[in-house]
Amino acid sequence: MKTLFLNPPSFEGFDGGASSRWPAAREIESYWYPVWLCYPAGMIAESKVIDAPPHKISIDQTVAMASEFELLVLFTSTPGFHVDVKIVEMMRDVNPKLKVAFVGPHVTVRPEESLRASKAIDFIVKREFDYQIRDFAMGKPLEEIPGVVFRKNGGFQNNPEGGVIEDLDALPWVTKVYKRDLDFRRYNVPFLLNPYISFYTTRGCPAQCTFCLWPQTHSGHRWRLRSSDDIVKECRWTLENFTGLKEIFFDDDTFNYQKARTIELCSKLKDLKFTWSCTSRVTTDYDTLKAMKDAGCRLLIVGYESGDQQILKNIKKGATIDMARRFTANCKKLDLTIHGDFIVGLPGETRDTIRKSINFAKELDVETIQVSIGHPFPGTEFYDHVKKNGLITIDEVMADEAGHQLPNYQYPGLDRGELVDWVERFYGEFYFRPKVALRLIRKAIFDRAERKRLYKEAREYLSLRSKRKQFVKEQKEQKEQTAVLSAGD
Repeated sequence: MKTLFLNPPSFEGFDGGASSRWPAAREIESYWYPVWLCYPAGMIAESKVIDAPPHKISIDQTVAMASEFELLVLFTSTPGFHVDVKIVEMMRDVNPKLKVAFVGPHVTVRPEESLRASKAIDFIVKREFDYQIRDFAMGKPLEEIPGVVFRKNGGFQNNPEGGVIEDLDALPWVTKVYKRDLDFRRYNVPFLLNPYISFYTTRGCPAQCTFCLWPQTHSGHRWRLRSSDDIVKECRWTLENFTGLKEIFFDDDTFNYQKARTIELCSKLKDLKFTWSCTSRVTTDYDTLKAMKDAGCRLLIVGYESGDQQILKNIKKGATIDMARRFTANCKKLDLTIHGDFIVGLPGETRDTIRKSINFAKELDVETIQVSIGHPFPGTEFYDHVKKNGLITIDEVMADEAGHQLPNYQYPGLDRGELVDWVERFYGEFYFRPKVALRLIRKAIFDRAERKRLYKEAREYLSLRSKRKQFVKEQKEQKEQTAVLSAGD
């Protein structure tokens, strides 16, 4: 079947679905690759991957493509699902014979509810979907495909899931699909060297973080590895076939989880003499970090999450504040750049714990940070926690009309508006320090491209900041009105 793999234009500038563990429009425009869609696309000759957001493909342009294909595979997200449904309904109007499959964490967790949302969705594939989509495109009946949910006899047939994919070397290289279907110059992440390419060297994550979406709803906790030789071959091919490429990013849930494997892989990457970056946990020791640095590693994305030890315990982070300090010191000693991720609104959060996180971030003083609102996605322990304790908001809305994050829960003494306000305060206190400003100015003075990038990012951030301030104001006014009405009763 002629197959379209779609990362949809759920919102303008939306980094979601197949590309992101944390689907949302960012403070600063950035895009990850739709890796999950590119694996099965590499198995189907008559296929095409459309990644709408970075390629600025509108909803109307997307809908017009329906007449060219027999099968549509759409990777949806919780924030974007309602928009994605409207898109496929319009595509079915254009091509009534089009078969439509939805994939991704949201439909994995809520398969029957998702099918009820629209008759335009023919079936859902839960969790990893590589071979299931290939088999359907080659004519295999839905009844015989594991992990598929579809309508039958007035109800739903929910096929048992198959096991996770163990032989990752047997999968196609996603970089060949990038070369075929995507413009790699459209992809940028502010703290990476752009243009960049990203792909996986593993699947799954053994860590038990309660907020993390993919291990709990998509790829699982079983850690599966590609062989070092296969990774090196794909790196070599990538470096030879993408002119102007500045960096490869290994976008694993946790690249360096196992010391022996990391050191063995680095010994082979070293000979390629190229710049790369990856994800990391603070449990990584000095020897492993040194092997990575010697092999060309430049930057690590590190999930610090919080500066409060009890919060880390609540989310089953499996790390301590002291580990984070030691890890950060080792990275600085080796001249490894860190982009630190922090979350506001995790279970047990209070004004005091947020203050601890801000102070901790300033103490660590890593190169750049991202501060996210803790999103309890359906299917995660975090979601179960807020739902069980009556903390979820009535509407469960987790994004504004532009796809930017909004909290879909609130704590006693810490409401939605205050959570958003704390995110802005976190960013402000970290970045508006003289030493950080000086660091940015030094970069901009000697690099015209860096000046242009910083100016663009500043405009985007200030625009979003203005929207967030308005949201905080509206929430405060609503709270005051509620208090007045309650007093009147």
